[in-house]
Amino acid sequence: MRVPYNYLPMQFADTSAIFRDWESLIRSTEFTLGPVMEAFERKFADYVGVRHCVATNNGTDALILAYKSLGIGIGDEVITVCNTFYATVGAIVAVGATPVFVDCDDRYQIDAKKIESVITKRTKAIVPVHWGGASPDMHAIMDIAIGHNLPVIEDACMGIGGCIEGRSPGTFGRVNAVSMHPLKSLNVMGDGGMVVTNDDELATWMRKYRNHGMVDRDHIEFWGVNMRLQPLQAIVASHGLDDLSRVIAKRNNNAAYLDDRLRSLYHYVKLPRRLSGYVETFALYMLLVERRDDLLRFLIDHEIEAKIHYPTPLHLQQAAVELGYRKGSFPKAEYQAHHLLTLPIHQFVEREQLNYMVDTIQAFYGAC
Repeated sequence: MRVPYNYLPMQFADTSAIFRDWESLIRSTEFTLGPVMEAFERKFADYVGVRHCVATNNGTDALILAYKSLGIGIGDEVITVCNTFYATVGAIVAVGATPVFVDCDDRYQIDAKKIESVITKRTKAIVPVHWGGASPDMHAIMDIAIGHNLPVIEDACMGIGGCIEGRSPGTFGRVNAVSMHPLKSLNVMGDGGMVVTNDDELATWMRKYRNHGMVDRDHIEFWGVNMRLQPLQAIVASHGLDDLSRVIAKRNNNAAYLDDRLRSLYHYVKLPRRLSGYVETFALYMLLVERRDDLLRFLIDHEIEAKIHYPTPLHLQQAAVELGYRKGSFPKAEYQAHHLLTLPIHQFVEREQLNYMVDTIQAFYGAC
């Protein structure tokens, strides 16, 4: 039995509704920003519960735009977690700032208790990541930020559709980034991203900067760049937003079932805590396992497309050498990098496939 990781062929098996809206857009020739884009930005802002959404051409640019909107640059330090996707940190470096890492907790999220110890007079922001579609302790992080008069910039790229005690990820910080990469909870046919904020002044600046600094066709207020999301992708995202609640509910049902069945393997498998009042998007369903690499090969041999996210934490990557970290700097992230496994539990995985995954894992450990 095959259990695919990539669900895009199934998600986009029927594109008729998207194509109808594309045909209308093509007839309108509103190919750059325009009413389709504005309608989507309003729709998304309403969905997460903020005043402003500024759509960008990818999640990395959303992060860069968020950092630049707060004037973060050369000589500044930005605190974030060492077990995240490269873009979180690459965007910090792209604006000229220096990333400062802290370790993760047993839920694979930034350890809020480690943040204060690395705050210096050069710190300009704290960047928590909603890693894997789960969320860190945003209340504790916001208390620290307020106490030190620092802005929070959420990397909520995997968090859309989730919930933290009634609030959406990406609505706690001053300005926050979202990705619509094809394998995010809300996705498009290619790349896409957004910045969300309740700050009117920042939103105005970001809309200009992502469009060359233009105030109208003939005038620019300052030097900007092109970070615009394409209206064709805004249509795809709008359709995806209509279905997002069902998608998240199915993923959570799959995750709960898998959690329940895997608990019998507690000698070999460790699941993260699921917090009351939190809804995860399960962009990634991760667990810690013994003999991870052998198990991964066994699952792939049995047509279960498991993955590793990621085998090398950021502080041990070649790109981070100049930051001065070494093996042992962040032991929890390093341990997880050697034991984490990601299983497919997306909205197209059915109960029979979930049972097959558990049975296959049981067979692997039963042969130990």
